[in-house]
Amino acid sequence: MKKKKRNHKKYKFTYIMTTVFTLFFCTLFLKGYTPFEETGDNLFHVQVNGQAVGTLGDPEEAEELLIQARRDVVSSSQELVFMEAELEVEGEEVLWGRVDEKETVLANMEDVLRGCIQETMHHSYTMKVNEYIVNLASAEEVKQLLQAAVDKYDREGKFRVELVYDNSREFSVLTADVTDADPTAEEGESAVVEGGIQSFFDQIGTREMPQEEKDFDDYDQGILEMDFAEKVEIVESYLPLSQLTLLDEAIEQVTKDQEVPGEYEVVAGDTLSEIAIKVGIPMEEIVEMNDSLESISSTLQIGQKLVIVEPEPEISVTRTEERYYEESYDAEVIYIDNDDWFTTHTEVHQMPSAGFRKVIVDVSYVNDKEVSREILKEEIVMEAVAKIVERGTKIPPDYIKPISGGRKTSGFGLRKAPTKGASTNHKGQDWAIPVGTPVYASCGGTVAKAGWGSGYGYVVYINHIDGRQTRYAHLSKILVKAGQTVKQGERIALSGNTGVTTGPHLHFEMLINGKQVDPLKYLK
Repeated sequence: MKKKKRNHKKYKFTYIMTTVFTLFFCTLFLKGYTPFEETGDNLFHVQVNGQAVGTLGDPEEAEELLIQARRDVVSSSQELVFMEAELEVEGEEVLWGRVDEKETVLANMEDVLRGCIQETMHHSYTMKVNEYIVNLASAEEVKQLLQAAVDKYDREGKFRVELVYDNSREFSVLTADVTDADPTAEEGESAVVEGGIQSFFDQIGTREMPQEEKDFDDYDQGILEMDFAEKVEIVESYLPLSQLTLLDEAIEQVTKDQEVPGEYEVVAGDTLSEIAIKVGIPMEEIVEMNDSLESISSTLQIGQKLVIVEPEPEISVTRTEERYYEESYDAEVIYIDNDDWFTTHTEVHQMPSAGFRKVIVDVSYVNDKEVSREILKEEIVMEAVAKIVERGTKIPPDYIKPISGGRKTSGFGLRKAPTKGASTNHKGQDWAIPVGTPVYASCGGTVAKAGWGSGYGYVVYINHIDGRQTRYAHLSKILVKAGQTVKQGERIALSGNTGVTTGPHLHFEMLINGKQVDPLKYLK
């Protein structure tokens, strides 16, 4: 009986010790484990962008930690950072389960997010001028770029570029102002404003005081003002580094001249050589640009438009310069119109003589191209004498080719004599044609001669109302007579092979003031 009682006490002691040990073990070793409760999922496995970052006991903790992780990743950058941040939480119901420390899960999340950054968007500035757009890293770089465009023409450093908000725009848009580099230059001394009766008399005195004429030394020579020819627009933006342009590269773009198609309108007195000097393009290149020009000797017409290529930078700068110079000058030609004369007839009544003057002038430029000038002060040292020309106003008749078809052979000017007795200085234009080809009057007029003309063979001369004369030679048959009036295009003869000739052809001449000229230059 005693033995049985002892065993009972022994079992009871063992139970108590086992229970105490179990509780001690749970307290000491099972910290962080979630006790089993039949309430659904109580252990949550967390993934970010498909990568495991830890295990938590509450799914809301995962969302809070992800927000904190994203904040920590971008806090080290001043730019916009784009990254993938897809959170997945998978729960399960367990009896025993180990959860990770929040700090561990947070650190794992940050590591995953840093590896998933797609692109960093840098705070930058986009500048637009017409069709030219450039992205730069800062507003200071935009200023340096625009300053480089100004400094290309402002070699004295008198002007600076400032960025200001454009009040005419609804959104925050910057534009550029070109101002005097010395802000005190325009301020001068501050004026003292007086009131009362003294102010009244001062104003009267100011109005009545005549303004003295400025002397040459009183003018400020040099650049007076500068600005950009086009509207400059600058906006803040966030862009990837790959879309930003380096400052040196952007400066080269805006200061280097680009070839831009342009147009030049021919004015009275223009020659191709003078136009080439004006636009700075060789004559041969102008001919290549224009289908209307066959060669550098092609005839130009007033009002004719020529295609030219003008050098222009991406950003154009306007400026006004005040300049002093001394020069020889010519007075404007004085014309006397004569309605009885054709426009081909002129007479000079007085020859010109150059004068000499001193000048202060405001010259306006777009880039390096002068667009206007205004004379502010002029002192004539020696008066110029004007050229006086009397000129006709009547439009002269036009001239047409005297045959249909034909092959050009000898042209106007020096040549090797084709046969004995022929001239080496050819005074007309030859076309090879079969005998009997109709010959027409190049222009209406009066037949001056119709008959034999020695080396010309059978020939017809026609006098025209503008004073010119045309000649048609080596004919086989004459269809008009001297004194007869003919119209333009009227048949006057048949071509032939008479006179000094090497074969059937028509020899055609035009005379102005009794002197042969190249007739091809005057045919319509």
